[in-house]
Amino acid sequence: MTSASPRDNASVIESLETNDTEGAKAGSHLADEQLKAIKRVIDSLYAHREPDGHDPSKVFHRKVNKRAMPDYYEVIKEPVALSTLKYKLQNREYGRFAEFVRDCALIPHNAQTYNRPEAGAYQDALVIRDIMERELKQLAKENIISAQDALLPDLGEIPPASPRLAEEEEEDEDEDDEDDEEEEADESAEETGGKRKRRRGPRSQIATIKRDVASKEDRGTDSDPRKKRGRPPRVDTPMEARIKAILKGIRKFKNDSGQIMVHQFEKLPDKTVMPEYYQEIKEPIAIELIKRKLKRKKYQSVDHFMRDIDTMFNNAQSYNQDESQIYKDAVLLQKETQQLADAEKSKPDAEYVMEEGRLPLPNGILHNGELWKVGDWIHIQNPNDVTKPIVAQIYRTWQDSEGQKWVNACWYYRPEQTVHQYEKHFYPHEVVKTGQYRDHHIDEVIDRCFVMFCTRYSRGRPRGFPKTKDVYVCDSRYNEEKHKMNKIKTWASCLPDEVRDKDYEMDLFDGPKKTKKVPTPLLHMLKEEEMETDEDPKVRWGADNAPPIMGAVHKGPRDENQSPPPEPTPSPPLQPPPPPPRQLPAATKYEIPSYRRVSEVDARMTNTLDRTAAPPTTYSNQSQAHNQPQIPQYNQQTASPAAIQYNQYASQSNSSYAQTQHHGPASASYHPSQSDARYPQVPQPYRLNSAVPGPVTNPVRPYEVFRLSEQANAQIPEEIRQQYQQDEHGNVLFFTAPPVDVLQPTKEGSAMGHTARYLAEKLRRKLATKEKRTAEGLAEDSEEPQPKRTKPGRDENLEGQIQSLREEALQVLINQIQDGTDVIYRNLYGSQWEQGAKMEEAETARLQAESRDKIAAAADLMRKKKESETISMTGTGTYMDDLDPRY
Repeated sequence: MTSASPRDNASVIESLETNDTEGAKAGSHLADEQLKAIKRVIDSLYAHREPDGHDPSKVFHRKVNKRAMPDYYEVIKEPVALSTLKYKLQNREYGRFAEFVRDCALIPHNAQTYNRPEAGAYQDALVIRDIMERELKQLAKENIISAQDALLPDLGEIPPASPRLAEEEEEDEDEDDEDDEEEEADESAEETGGKRKRRRGPRSQIATIKRDVASKEDRGTDSDPRKKRGRPPRVDTPMEARIKAILKGIRKFKNDSGQIMVHQFEKLPDKTVMPEYYQEIKEPIAIELIKRKLKRKKYQSVDHFMRDIDTMFNNAQSYNQDESQIYKDAVLLQKETQQLADAEKSKPDAEYVMEEGRLPLPNGILHNGELWKVGDWIHIQNPNDVTKPIVAQIYRTWQDSEGQKWVNACWYYRPEQTVHQYEKHFYPHEVVKTGQYRDHHIDEVIDRCFVMFCTRYSRGRPRGFPKTKDVYVCDSRYNEEKHKMNKIKTWASCLPDEVRDKDYEMDLFDGPKKTKKVPTPLLHMLKEEEMETDEDPKVRWGADNAPPIMGAVHKGPRDENQSPPPEPTPSPPLQPPPPPPRQLPAATKYEIPSYRRVSEVDARMTNTLDRTAAPPTTYSNQSQAHNQPQIPQYNQQTASPAAIQYNQYASQSNSSYAQTQHHGPASASYHPSQSDARYPQVPQPYRLNSAVPGPVTNPVRPYEVFRLSEQANAQIPEEIRQQYQQDEHGNVLFFTAPPVDVLQPTKEGSAMGHTARYLAEKLRRKLATKEKRTAEGLAEDSEEPQPKRTKPGRDENLEGQIQSLREEALQVLINQIQDGTDVIYRNLYGSQWEQGAKMEEAETARLQAESRDKIAAAADLMRKKKESETISMTGTGTYMDDLDPRY
């Protein structure tokens, strides 16, 4: 708030002397003498100063900022400030002098209604009221106004202040219970050098009631206690408890005017208003900064704390005059504070034991050979889903009366554990900060992880942090009651006070990596009939001390700070068509036709004519390289299949893996296909291949194989794991479909073999037939009655019909595959899907050509190598095997 300059007041005088015509048009009936009297009252309010130099009118220069204090306008229906009086005077809006007197009375009345009696604004309002009454009485004595107009009107009874709760006193005494949003605003203002918002004074009874009612309305009917925001518990050492007792003790002293003395030392003067203070005082400090240092564990002893207290009071005595009130208060408080400190230091540590016998462990907890301390990022056991451990940061460490060690940690939710708008996009591996601060036994801590702010996540990774551990990115805070996500402005405000001033080193990337956001993993849960006006869906809860099992999405409007969904990536320019495929030579009489195995047929069905069959790969936890167009699947550390989304996404999690495996013998040692099963392959258009002899079967749909993370797998008892199929590392395997045990073909040229179940049933029938023949007295090797011979030519007709039906079925299959491929390309490329399909085929042909060239070059290299190692003994002779390949 700023004071009025002489130039501003001069403009008011000028308007009074020159705008008489405009004033008459505006309807003002006041004489010039009364208008000048109004100006005299306003000037006296601006000019008054207390003996200590305090300006009581300063807080009333401008109206309260509605954005900073919106509830003020819910309590105060007629807000008025000194600037309001000046504006109405300059524009001659006062028709009667009583209107001006009423506006004057509203200023102290509003301040007394909104603030508590001990608030500074309340006390200043009383001073302003006295000035008004004195000036108006003087005007009445001079017969400028009537005695009736000199009386301030009765605007209603000032509501009594409600008794302050213990929790509210703690908020004023200790900043531990401040909201994260207020801390973030303060931190942001400090970093940017901006002006911090003025903190609201204590509330009146009406404001307190309205706040409680509003909070209940926000919660609505969904008042699940598990959604309630919290703060870390107080776990103070005896030294910290002594310091807090001293700070609480000095708040009891009041001066002759009834004001709490220490209020004058709460904050430092504004640099823009009093720059000379910082030129004279070399070590400025206030109660606010002392409390902040206490929260961040900067004090090693009570004496260390008292040095700052003495510096604060010495600064006040050095800057202010000896007869000023603040000087006298500083002298008294310094003496009383020293007496309080001596009394607190004389008490034994046993008197400062926390509630429930908590003993703080400021140096951390040693567990399983590792030290867990405040500020560490950890994974905690999630009783709702062992595959998704709770991401959290330690805020407190302590030991209870029974010797058990505990941590209090702030939870970070995964996107699928929140309720958000269906168009919301997230970073891969993103988490959001919550207001959940929960106690966990140290045995519930699984391992370490790390959470980085979004501005750093794209630049590098923490130095020395194991690559096998998970690294998450955080961008927002999550309000569980309102289902809102607010952008984090300052990352330091999200961290424990003990580590806010500490930083970590990073291994930087060569350049910032652009991380593309992906759609919400809960998009498949959105109901088609859902409307924008529907209520927000509810999360599904499980265990009490665990995050939700599953969140939800809704069609409501986007949040103000939510970015619109990204535009689809435009299709790349078309490339020239590939050259025609190389014609294979006709089969010779020396070639023996044979049917291919199932995997080869699958490759023929899902690839184009010249695709080279990929060699089999061995099982690996790492994702395999793939060159085929893919449909990514959002699968962030979960063993359950997620809905397939058409967007590019690459998971960084190594806690769970999904591998694709064709139908075959299911064993602990298996060979997944070359592409990552988390990204199902897009079927390519089938092209009839005349070079493939024999019938072509329908491709078998691949199924998926999952395994749990090491921690989740360890939760399964050993005797239970032994009953199920495992990989080579002893991890239990999970299949999306029962495995089919396909054996090798028993007949030469067969395309497929039979399952073990079928062959067992066939053998059972054969043995049953044998027993039946033995019972009937027939020879075991006696020939069965021969069927009747068909007419000549009937077999040829039957084979022709079968071949015709076979071709028709194959054509139907080709059409179905082609239609499915077109649908996928439409989803991927939109209206340009035909061009996209041609582009993909051209790219596939190019890769095949490169592969063929590489294989041919390698073969040529091997041939030349063998030739260089072989000495020819033939000379110029001619042999039969040079002429006829049969030799």
